[in-house]
Amino acid sequence: MERAEAYGFSGVMSGAFLLSCLLFAAVSRRQRGPYMDEVFHVPQAQAYCQGRFLQWDPMITTLPGLYLLSVGVVKPAAWLLGWTGSVVCSVGMLRFINLLFSAGNFYLLYLLLFKIHQKNKAVSGFQRILSALTLAAFPTLYFFTFLYYTDPGSVFFTLFSYLMCLYGNHKTSALLGFCGFMFRQTNIVWTVFCAGNVVAEKLNEAWKIELQKKKDEKISSRKGSFSDLTRILQFLVEYLLSPKNLVTLTALTWPYIILVSLFFVFVFINGGIVVGDRSSHEACLHFPQLFYFLSFTVFFSFPHLLTPTKIRKFLLSLKKHPVQYSLVTVISLFLIWKFTYAHKYLLADNRHYTFYVWRKVFQRHELVKYLLVPFYLFAGWSFADILKSKSVFWILMYFVCLLAVTVPQKLLEFRYFILPFLIYRLNIPFLSLYRQLLELAFYILVNAVTFYLFLNRTFQWENSDEVQRFMW
Repeated sequence: MERAEAYGFSGVMSGAFLLSCLLFAAVSRRQRGPYMDEVFHVPQAQAYCQGRFLQWDPMITTLPGLYLLSVGVVKPAAWLLGWTGSVVCSVGMLRFINLLFSAGNFYLLYLLLFKIHQKNKAVSGFQRILSALTLAAFPTLYFFTFLYYTDPGSVFFTLFSYLMCLYGNHKTSALLGFCGFMFRQTNIVWTVFCAGNVVAEKLNEAWKIELQKKKDEKISSRKGSFSDLTRILQFLVEYLLSPKNLVTLTALTWPYIILVSLFFVFVFINGGIVVGDRSSHEACLHFPQLFYFLSFTVFFSFPHLLTPTKIRKFLLSLKKHPVQYSLVTVISLFLIWKFTYAHKYLLADNRHYTFYVWRKVFQRHELVKYLLVPFYLFAGWSFADILKSKSVFWILMYFVCLLAVTVPQKLLEFRYFILPFLIYRLNIPFLSLYRQLLELAFYILVNAVTFYLFLNRTFQWENSDEVQRFMW
């Protein structure tokens, strides 16, 4: 990092943290008590603060990573600063933990952008800083900076694990992956993703050697025709069936293998991935979640994916491969028909944006969910097209992890899309400065609307005296 870039990044990060502190104060003044899921998280953390580590709220579905870390930060701070009484582990103090995570996420996003795109000399330091600022302000993540939720910490440890993986520190990466798992069990998928990065790199090297042996210039390690993909899949199977290759990959990824093995032991002992209330978090094959994620991604990265050039290229691809697109359309219609679910929380809780998306769009008419298939096709094609700079093995590995983290979820919840979106966004090419600024401006606008609604457009339910607020 050059000195000017370092000073620039420090200045931007400090300014962003100051603005976040001011917004934090505004949120804390308007919503002093626990809200939504905080009514479970805050008392649990306060019980840990008082040394009652055997007390557990059965409604909590995640492991106690957030509460353990909170106690590990707040207790020493209280001792050093002389805090006593209700200040220690108060709602505001616990929420402040996530403000620290938010600053850490900003720094990690910058480091990841620097590492992933280090070979692209055309990217300036200002573009890296601007892109890191944009991702740090990603609305679905940024909102939960100001409440005591698991998301900021979950993202922090997962991004940190990914960064260490890219630098080859796999034991550290697996340890950080364990921390991420303690915040949210589904983060084990991103441990597999880190191991997959190592495997994809070795596969790519072996594939290039294979090409040199055969001197076949028509096949590349990039995405190509269907016949090329068939050849690549055949190579993949042959490579992974070789005992020598398996030993090599095991030697490289053993820290991740140990962590994933511990995860399966946990699932066996626990009787499932969810702790606490399992009745509302049952796993199922909810394939349309992939379509919702693609739509979510197009919405939040429209400067990248929704452009006139992209639309023209998609129409040309549609014209060139009508049979393939017809087949994908039929499969998509079938998956929507057989595997669409509406969780009871989605239908009943009018405090979340997803409630209104479902009611205003999907419940408008029975045919709407099918009429959206052409848009899903474009979203999927555009999503895959912008990732073509990555090797085909990386794309396959990411897609498997994306399916694993989205499809089993019955509840349509935008928070579940945060990590797959950030991983995707970190790995796509940089845009022009104009489009980067457009993306940042859009995020700021969405955040401004969200916080305005949350702070000022309150309402009440008929059977409750509590103030209700709109949120993600």
